[in-house]
Amino acid sequence: MENDTRTRAVSVAPSTGPRRGLGLEEFHLGGGFWERMQRSNARNTLRHCLDWMDRLGWTANFDRVSQGATEAPRPGWPFSDSEIYKLMEALAWEYGRSGEAWANAVLESLVDRIAAAQDGDGYLNTCFGHAGQHPRYTDLESGHELYCTGHLLQAAVARARTVGHDKLVEVARRAADHVCREFGPTGRAGLCGHPQIELGLAELGRVLEEPRYTEQARVFIERRGHGTLRPIALLDASYFQDDVPIREAAVWRGHAVRALYLAAGTADVAADTGDVGLLDAVQRQWARTVERRTYLTGGMGSRHQDEGFGEDWELPPDRAYCETCAGIASVMVSWRLYLATGEVRYADLMERTLYNVVAASPDADGRAFFYANPLHQRTAAADIRPDRVNPRAEGGVRAPWFDVSCCPTNLARTLAAWQGYVASVEGDTVTLLQYAAGELRLALDGGGALVLRITTEYPHDGAVRIEVVEAPDREVHLRLRVPHWAHGATLADRGGERGVAPGWAQARGTFAPGSVLDLRLPVEPRLSWPDPRIDAVRGCVAVERGPLVLCAESIDLPESWSLEDVRLDTARPPRADGDGAVARMTSVRPPPPGPDGSGYPPYRSSATPPREAGAPARREVPLVPYYRWARRGSSAMRVFLPTAQHGSGGDD
Repeated sequence: MENDTRTRAVSVAPSTGPRRGLGLEEFHLGGGFWERMQRSNARNTLRHCLDWMDRLGWTANFDRVSQGATEAPRPGWPFSDSEIYKLMEALAWEYGRSGEAWANAVLESLVDRIAAAQDGDGYLNTCFGHAGQHPRYTDLESGHELYCTGHLLQAAVARARTVGHDKLVEVARRAADHVCREFGPTGRAGLCGHPQIELGLAELGRVLEEPRYTEQARVFIERRGHGTLRPIALLDASYFQDDVPIREAAVWRGHAVRALYLAAGTADVAADTGDVGLLDAVQRQWARTVERRTYLTGGMGSRHQDEGFGEDWELPPDRAYCETCAGIASVMVSWRLYLATGEVRYADLMERTLYNVVAASPDADGRAFFYANPLHQRTAAADIRPDRVNPRAEGGVRAPWFDVSCCPTNLARTLAAWQGYVASVEGDTVTLLQYAAGELRLALDGGGALVLRITTEYPHDGAVRIEVVEAPDREVHLRLRVPHWAHGATLADRGGERGVAPGWAQARGTFAPGSVLDLRLPVEPRLSWPDPRIDAVRGCVAVERGPLVLCAESIDLPESWSLEDVRLDTARPPRADGDGAVARMTSVRPPPPGPDGSGYPPYRSSATPPREAGAPARREVPLVPYYRWARRGSSAMRVFLPTAQHGSGGDD
């Protein structure tokens, strides 16, 4: 089949609805923030992931199945197959975007190996169902069989949308048919402990126009929430989102990645079946979760023991889990909700999460990663050896690979297809959602082409210049997203300059080649105050600049200062400096612990707060973008800073 980038080479393509995202060939990055990240992903991260999975024997697991050699111990967790599938999805998007021959050759080689491991009835898994292994589907809570299959299906969707119906798509079709037979109306009444199969079935149903797959995804969604899955360890049914039916749930809870993958799959099914109630449920859960259970960075998940959501307002910065995969999954949900509704708030959260969670995880060279993304690191973390499989790092140092290494491959597939989020198209209405330098080239639904050249240094500079290179000889509607924080933004076009409020800036007309729109977004530093119900950061404030959250690192403090003792002087606003800011801070000298410094707990009985010992020292201290903290070496870090008491003396 021939590729049509308007409808096929996109990461998400609802079968109904008025708007669509961009195909890979419709926007070419031309330098800047995301081009650097995508280039690093293509040159380094893809090979890095493949090398580690080859080294650890995860890819060879498929060979063992095809060769009948499964009696020996199998390397990797039960879900390691999914990492190969996520890498295959990344390779498919990369080849579709760049035509990189290496990516295609590696993908075709992997397809041959997994196809050889597929059973005659379509079942495909290297951990269950073969000699020396547990039987199929005997551990739906923890075995991840359907989860792995879901990632296989998404890899095939990427291949189908970029190349066409090939061997990988056929492997996925057989696997999906097996799932429908095994778990359909006359089969097992089970579901997977880790949602993902819902996403894979829904998207494969779209690309192959097979309603059976959409229906099976719907069945899995409706089955969840009735206590079907057995509790594991100390985790109850909410860990699997199996405690409350999704139509009745008020908020996301339990394991964050599972909850968000389930929400994304539910949004897909709701869009394709026209189920308004199901879509309303996801929107309701999104709204409360974002309002009460989401960090300033857009990160989700405040508990380490279950990698999950806490209760409302439970957002401790130093214990923030904010798994990279949860950030990616949050973007996936918000993108689907935007396509379904066109509401600007979903694109706003995407921007926040992309810059402050997704971009924070990889090192500059794309060969080391954060698994968790805390907002406060109390001490500099220990170094990690580059030749070692590391435990799931809780932040502080980016590791080259993890025992559970879901984040590197998830980043790889996200970055390979990033430009799909840049804009949406609805008839002759084109909406710019994320700002990056490059060229947008669209074949409009009503005929003719629209070509826009975008010049910007965003997010470090708020100027976005949009030049019309080509346009049809009829009225076209351009909409530009003005972020919710961008009070005082302006838009200049042929009608002059005018102020534009957060939301949408509109420009409508017949555009001649050479027409220019200049959007200016205010990116000077600003103070962001937490809701007073967030106990962990009461009395603190954060600094943002444009879409970037900033942070203080111990490496930038005077030698005698400690991050635990600094206070931000809010009477003198931070000023822009480079890609970050400079803030006036004081370093206090707290009283000694206990009444006599002899080891009492750090509390004291008094009618008034204890006074700090001596006059505070004052300095101007750099604040750096959160996404690049710890790139200069291991350091302590904090986003939310206590505020200074005014009126005390000190050094200038």
